[in-house]
Amino acid sequence: MSSPHRLKIGLALGSGSARGWAHVGVIRALEQAGIRPDVVCGTSIGALVGAAYAADELDRFEQWLLGLGITDVLSYMDVHLVGGMIKGERLMDFFRQNFIDRPIEELHMPFGAVATALHTGAEVWLREGSTIDAVRASIALPALFTPVVREGRMLVDGGLVNPVPVSLARAMGADVVIAVDLSVDILGRHLREEREPEPPAGEVSEWIRKLQENLSALIPARSDDEPRPPSMLDVVASSINIMQVRISRSRMAGDPPELIVTPRLSHLGLLEFHNAKEAIEEGKRALEAVLPSLRELLTNLRK
Repeated sequence: MSSPHRLKIGLALGSGSARGWAHVGVIRALEQAGIRPDVVCGTSIGALVGAAYAADELDRFEQWLLGLGITDVLSYMDVHLVGGMIKGERLMDFFRQNFIDRPIEELHMPFGAVATALHTGAEVWLREGSTIDAVRASIALPALFTPVVREGRMLVDGGLVNPVPVSLARAMGADVVIAVDLSVDILGRHLREEREPEPPAGEVSEWIRKLQENLSALIPARSDDEPRPPSMLDVVASSINIMQVRISRSRMAGDPPELIVTPRLSHLGLLEFHNAKEAIEEGKRALEAVLPSLRELLTNLRK
């Protein structure tokens, strides 16, 4: 008598900028429940967290996240208004110096990242070569990070075509896909009143001054009686959110995952990467909320 087919579980981590630290909480809650995915893939910030998990570096990565302050976040942002406001090289150099950059083929579990070919709009699945280079391509958010040239193609953020990469998880052999969607409550968020930002200090104020001067040159003057327009970053963030929400809904309707985890972090701004603890806790809460359904699903499928 043949043994029953072992279900292969795939984890598809969605895009969402600073909200993406919630993925760490989702993974931690899965571990606590005794559920370990067999494959992991991600788009944008989901690719970054997924790579840390697949490389068996999540403990160190989480400690780094929890130690991030606003000064640290801004120190990684190298202003560059050609192709994107931030080159991203400082951040990638940090990862190369502090985390082992293994080839994707040598990671502890199968991993894939999603990027977008800028010239053709094609969806690109990154399944081999440098892990850090693949992540850098996947997080190249248009207007924020500069594009990446890889194998002759100019690549940008995978969220343009596949914000929650369920299809990639299935292509990697997953029978059950757990999708983490960070956009369920995000529409319009960046056009509403923001929380008061933390006051900058020292070298951070110089970075902000430089960024503001560069952006101000691109904004036409307005009369005093005109309503104050949203900032350029808010417009970019809201536009990308609209696009990604619509694409995610459409793609997951055609290829639905077995389970969707929906952390609610709409109040976090685009670059609030220093609020990792809050995001991680919300990721844990969101997974725990659907854990009974996940257990029931796995039990039924294994019968």
